[in-house]
Amino acid sequence: MEKEVPLLKSFLAAFKPEIKISSPGRINLIGEHTDYNNGFVMPSAIDKKIYFEFSKNEHQDKCRVYSKTYNSYFEFNPENIQKSENSWENYLLGVVDEILKLGKKIKGFDCTIVSELPIGAGISSSAALECGFAAGLNELFQLDLQKIDIVKLSQRAENNFVGSNCGIMDQFASVMSKNAHFIMLDCATLEAKFIPTEIENCKLLLLNTGVSHNLADSGYNTRRKQCENSVAKIAEKYPEVKSLRDVSEKMLMEFKDELPEVNYRRCKYVLEENNRVHQTANA
Repeated sequence: MEKEVPLLKSFLAAFKPEIKISSPGRINLIGEHTDYNNGFVMPSAIDKKIYFEFSKNEHQDKCRVYSKTYNSYFEFNPENIQKSENSWENYLLGVVDEILKLGKKIKGFDCTIVSELPIGAGISSSAALECGFAAGLNELFQLDLQKIDIVKLSQRAENNFVGSNCGIMDQFASVMSKNAHFIMLDCATLEAKFIPTEIENCKLLLLNTGVSHNLADSGYNTRRKQCENSVAKIAEKYPEVKSLRDVSEKMLMEFKDELPEVNYRRCKYVLEENNRVHQTANA
């Protein structure tokens, strides 16, 4: 819940940061709608980030968070996590919830956030928010979380608390990227190969179209469900099939007349897109 200005002024006047964290957004060169189908993607972090500052406070049960960018402030009790009506808060609350599920302890803390990433612009501001927040809490409370732990719990926060059934690409790219490299990520095994970005005669231009989207509210979950329903149908004949990663083009053709046309096209696209990721890596 957002608080009145006097309370916010009091918070800011007393705030003395102990930990500073920066968390980047990401682009994906190729490999769209493949991560939640256990396929291949090729993302990388960008130079635009979300910046966090953290400090412990004197309270056992009061956590205070202020977004300087959006002039939005809220408090919560880590021992009684409740979903918020303000969607951006749920990405943070979900992270705390997942950390507590791991048996870790979090006491009162204060946090300020400044973002260079436009919300809903397709550069994973949500993943940057989750991963940066988790990384800061990890440092502040010495939670002994590894980078891959932060990746996975941040994805779970978005799946379980926010309600967006996203894959793991965004969080992995935000945490694990290397300068001047793309990541060729196998989303089934999380095996990563770092591909040098040797594109001497080219530049990548990232444009904000101004068209905003939210994965939790968009057709993203519907598209994922269409893929999952198709996998379930194919698995009736081929029980070894657990995801589209296990489906060949020949196998998919067998079910062309049994699947709804849109589902068939979704699946065909994913199989072809996985091949394109490999071709791009080789190129």
